[in-house]
Amino acid sequence: MSDETLYQRYLDGEEAAADLLVRSHSDALMLYINGYLHDIHESEDLMIESFARLFARPRPIREEGCFRAYLYKIGRNLALRHLGRRRISWIHFDDLPFELSDNALAETPFFENERRHQLYDALAKLKPEYREALYLVYFEDMSYHMAARVMKKNERQITNLVYRGKQSLKTILEKEGFQYADK
Repeated sequence: MSDETLYQRYLDGEEAAADLLVRSHSDALMLYINGYLHDIHESEDLMIESFARLFARPRPIREEGCFRAYLYKIGRNLALRHLGRRRISWIHFDDLPFELSDNALAETPFFENERRHQLYDALAKLKPEYREALYLVYFEDMSYHMAARVMKKNERQITNLVYRGKQSLKTILEKEGFQYADK
């Protein structure tokens, strides 16, 4: 059953549908928010607040993939506001340290082998916009359209960010002697 269908069932009064949505997206959303905050406990609080806002202000979401994009957009906005409350007077996206925390991800399947360690080390060296676009498209399996909604960009910009991000990632990995599995 799609997220959009579950959300509609929640809107129709089925509380169990909300539980399913929270269970299926809470960990990934928390890690995404942690990429901004670098504080897993604050990230957990903002993840909970993201769901609370989503469920408190019902909105019809029918297009496939839109539920997750909308949820991540809420989480992103909350993270940016939270950073602003930390007395950051002006935030430029290029200056945001969007990093995937080693501690937060250590319990996930992403760190199963050394090759993935190399990949994450290389990702940390990318420009924040490239890293976020690649994360949303490849790790969260969002379409370019949905990633554009989350990042407040158009699809063409996301296409360019993903392309440039992959090119930069390839260059970084080659410099570090990364061995491709298919060679």
